[in-house]
Amino acid sequence: SLKTHIQSNLPVLPYVNDRCNQQFSQLSHLNTHIKTHLGEKPYMCDECSKKFSTLSNLKIHIRKHTGEKPYRCMECKRNFASLNVLKIHMRIHSGEKPYKCETCKACFTQLVHLKDHIRTHTGERPYKCKYCSRQFRHSNVLVTHMRIHTGERPYGCKYCGKTFCQSTQLKVHIRKHTGEKPYICGNCIKQFTTLSNLKRHMRIHTS
Repeated sequence: SLKTHIQSNLPVLPYVNDRCNQQFSQLSHLNTHIKTHLGEKPYMCDECSKKFSTLSNLKIHIRKHTGEKPYRCMECKRNFASLNVLKIHMRIHSGEKPYKCETCKACFTQLVHLKDHIRTHTGERPYKCKYCSRQFRHSNVLVTHMRIHTGERPYGCKYCGKTFCQSTQLKVHIRKHTGEKPYICGNCIKQFTTLSNLKRHMRIHTS
């Protein structure tokens, strides 16, 4: 199973949650994790009322509101809101990919990416839409899909106020205002705002 496969790739740690068999290096980490099963979220953000199981998670969340990013990558000078995210980012520079798929030997920088990948082998689609019963391999795809039903459009253009379901849609739209055309035809040097427009144009040269 997916769970067995993941666990076989991880080192044995001294503290184990009897409920889900997840392992931890410190007792405090185990106790924090147990709160996720109990649903305890005693720490609330004053800005948006979102609740968290630990004070450290609340502090990291608050940085989304303040814009604070105290952790800097010395390789590329990018800043991050949490030390954990910085550590994961550093694997881009080091080439470290500690999570390995036993089926096809593909390696990944994050456990969540390995879990997502394994579903391509198992066909598992654990994320189900409560409106239309469609199922998805990835939670972020479900979140985006749900906006079709809810009408939520959280990404707004700072130039004209138009809103979008996905951040990628907003990114493409903003190019209309900025004039940015990052996709260039190698044959005639013509530029385009989207990859799909470039591909459509390329048919002129291949036909």
